[in-house]
Amino acid sequence: MRTRRDAPSIEAAKKLAKILDTTVGYLLGETDRADLFKNPAMLQRLQDILNLPSKEKECLLMTVDHFIKAAKINLI
Repeated sequence: MRTRRDAPSIEAAKKLAKILDTTVGYLLGETDRADLFKNPAMLQRLQDILNLPSKEKECLLMTVDHFIKAAKINLI
């Protein structure tokens, strides 16, 4: 049985994830994507979007979808 003493600290997990260029979630097996939410600023943006009222969130996501579509076909 693992005790608190032999379990890695959160700070150690963060440092290891940074060294390995991945996320703590990936190291813990919570996701199969190693690149998911490595960028704290992107994570904060996503949280801000989730906190918007429904109508504003829908409008913003539609705008982002259109921008991505245009970027993919090199219109921007």
